[in-house]
Amino acid sequence: MTAPDTDVIVVGAGPVGLLLAGELRLGGARVVVLERLEAPTTESRASTLHARTMEIFDSRGLWGGADTPASDPRGHFAGIPLDLTLPGSRPGLWKVPQYDTERLLGRWAEELGADVRRGHEVRAVTDAGEYVEVEATGGVLRAAYLVACDGQDSTVRALLGADFPGHDARRELLRADVDGIDVPDRRFERLPDGLAIAARRADGVTRVMVHEHGAPVPVRTGAPAYDEIVRAWKRVTGEDISGGTPLWVNAFDDTTRQLTHYRHGRILFAGDAAHRQPPIGGQALNLGLADAFDLGWKLAAEVTGRAHVLDTYHAERHPAGVRVLASIEAQATLLFGGPEVDPVRALLTELLAYEPVRTQLAATIGGLETGVHLPHLTYAGRGLLLGPGDPPDRDLPHAHAETWTLLRPDGHVVWEDPDQAPPPEVYDRWFGPARKEP
Repeated sequence: MTAPDTDVIVVGAGPVGLLLAGELRLGGARVVVLERLEAPTTESRASTLHARTMEIFDSRGLWGGADTPASDPRGHFAGIPLDLTLPGSRPGLWKVPQYDTERLLGRWAEELGADVRRGHEVRAVTDAGEYVEVEATGGVLRAAYLVACDGQDSTVRALLGADFPGHDARRELLRADVDGIDVPDRRFERLPDGLAIAARRADGVTRVMVHEHGAPVPVRTGAPAYDEIVRAWKRVTGEDISGGTPLWVNAFDDTTRQLTHYRHGRILFAGDAAHRQPPIGGQALNLGLADAFDLGWKLAAEVTGRAHVLDTYHAERHPAGVRVLASIEAQATLLFGGPEVDPVRALLTELLAYEPVRTQLAATIGGLETGVHLPHLTYAGRGLLLGPGDPPDRDLPHAHAETWTLLRPDGHVVWEDPDQAPPPEVYDRWFGPARKEP
C-alpha cells in the first residue's frame, strides 16, 4: 500500500476543526485541515462560550492575562433568566465573536504544526479499509483517518449517506447584525405576534433576532434578504429598522438531527456535522468543541499506536449529544411557543428559585454535568498522575498530592482513591500497555 500523506485529514476549519487539529498535533499525529472557504470568516456567528469550553481553552494555555474576555454570570434557559454561577475556575459565559475564536484556535493549531489548506473543497471520500482517500481541490490525499467537521450541511455526511435521523424545521428565527439603528435592548421579549431580541455591542452594532408566531418556514438555499428581517421586525415590534446597514444576516430553524453513529470505519464526525440543532444559547458551538476535545487525544493515541480507545468517542459523545439536543429542543419549544407555553414558563421560573434546580440547569448549559475534570493540570495534553507515593513504571507525568488521582489528556478524572494507586488495568484502558524495555 502507498504510504498515507498524513495521519488525519480534518474537513472544515471552523472552531471545531481547528481545536481538533491542535489536539491531534499535541498527541503527535500529523494532520491536514481542508477548508472550502478561501479565507477565515469575518462574521460574528456563534459568539457564546460556556464554562467547560473556557476550561478547555485554559487547559491548553489559550487565554490568559489581559486578553482574557470578561465573563458574565447571566445566562438563560429558554429566555428565562438563569444565574450560571457554579463552583469552578470559569463560571458564567463569555461573548466572543466566532472570528476571534477561529483566529485563536487557528494560530495555536498552526504553531503546533497543523497544515491548514484553505480553498480546498472536498468532492469525494473513499474508505478503502486500510486508509481513507479524499479527492479535493488540489488533488487526492490519503490518510489513516478522516474527521468531518464541516458543519450542519456536511459534505462528507452527504457523500457517505450516513443515517441522520430527527425532524425537519417547524419554526424559524431571523437574525442580523445591523449598524446605524437605535432600538431598545430586548432580552427575549415575548410579544403578541412573536419573539424579539436586540442587543447592542460595544462597537455600536446591534444584533436583532425575531420570530413570528405561525410563520411558515421556507426552504432556504442561502441567507434571507435584510428586507425580510426588516418586515418581520416591524410586524412583531412595530419598529422600523430599514435605515440600518446589515453587516451579517442569517436565519436558523429548529431542525434537530443526530447521526446514529459518530464513527463510520475510518471516518468520524464532530460538531454540527454529527448533530444539527438550533444554536440557542450557544450550546451548539460548545457541544461541538467538546466533541473535538474528546476525540483529539483518542485519535492521536490510535494513529501513534499508544492506545486503542477510539471507540469510546462515540460511546461518550453520542449520549452527551442526546442530552444537549433534548435540552435545546425543550428550550426551543418554550422560547418560540405562543401563549400555550406560558403556564410552563411560569412554573419553570418558580422552580429556578430552588438552588438544586438552578445548579442542575446551569451545569447543563455550561457543559459541566458530565464527569469530573481538572483542566488546569493538563497543559501538555498528556495524562497526569497525582499521588502521595512513587509513580508506577509508566510514561506519565507525576506530581505529589494527598489522593491518588489519574487524569486523561482531556482532564477527565478516571481514578480517584485516597489510599490505592490506579491498578494496571486502568492504565491499560486509557494509555495502553506499559512499554517493555528492549
